[in-house]
Amino acid sequence: QVQLVESGGGLVQAGGSLRLSCAASGRTFNTYSMGWFRQAPGKEREFVGAISRSGGSTYYADSVKGRFTISRDNAKNMVDLQMNSLKPEDTAVYYCAAGRIYGARENDYTYWGQGTQVTVSS
Repeated sequence: QVQLVESGGGLVQAGGSLRLSCAASGRTFNTYSMGWFRQAPGKEREFVGAISRSGGSTYYADSVKGRFTISRDNAKNMVDLQMNSLKPEDTAVYYCAAGRIYGARENDYTYWGQGTQVTVSS
């Protein structure tokens, strides 16, 4: 139904910036809220942030608020996660997800990308 592909992960020094992109297939991208999640080894997957269907609303986990920004371009079927002032604790696999619910829970989202690794060195 919906396929999501993340890109832009890599290795970055603490204090640096990285932009992740998520490209979506299909004709219904603008009917989905989009979320970003991350998972570090040995830890549960955690919510990073979400953006509403129109892109008019966003919210973020406290751990990334003020540093990360989500945006979307519905004409291009794409959502981005701009990450600034990166910290070693941001190291994780980052996933984008699409769902009918604008929420912070994993089960609010139906479709998931494959993930992209972000590593922040100290």
